[in-house]
Amino acid sequence: MKKIKNGLRKLRDLIIKPKRYFTRIVADGNMEEAMLKAFIYGLLGGCLVLLLRLIGGATITIGSVFTALIIVPVLAVALLFVLGGLMMLVSEITGGERDWEIAIKGLASVFFVYPVVLVLNALAFNCTSIWIISLLVDAYVLFLFYNIALYCMRGKRSNVLIVIAIFALFLITIYATDYRIGWFMLKNTSATLSCML
Repeated sequence: MKKIKNGLRKLRDLIIKPKRYFTRIVADGNMEEAMLKAFIYGLLGGCLVLLLRLIGGATITIGSVFTALIIVPVLAVALLFVLGGLMMLVSEITGGERDWEIAIKGLASVFFVYPVVLVLNALAFNCTSIWIISLLVDAYVLFLFYNIALYCMRGKRSNVLIVIAIFALFLITIYATDYRIGWFMLKNTSATLSCML
């Protein structure tokens, strides 16, 4: 119960007071904690998606269990480092911090939303729902990226806004073209197939 309250408090602070939330992140040489967070939240997300499929009546195979317990957590750690590299690039462009550890820790601090994103994507059941969920998730990820670049990496606000606008334009282009099918497929295959009928 205490962990749930702590998670809700973090989410509230992240939405209402992002500046206070992200400016507290400092480099202290403890990168292992950030990687462990990504792995644990990835594991939690994989297990929740597996549970949803089980409740939905899907057949649980060894492959799906392996994916939930091994592949998804490892992908979460890989995603942390890929996004860390992207954050370093954004920070370089926006005149922010050039500290890899701060970038990784800033991203890891919001990885508690990763299981939520996985579950939301898994809940999509038709074309309309995958559109709505995907748009909401992508907008929220851009919001997080903006706050990390501005408050955690200390980029110049005008430059950060320009970079986020470019990312938003890129996403709009994907949604406006047939590339959205591939983007949706990464999130929920069965719901995306209904968009193709």
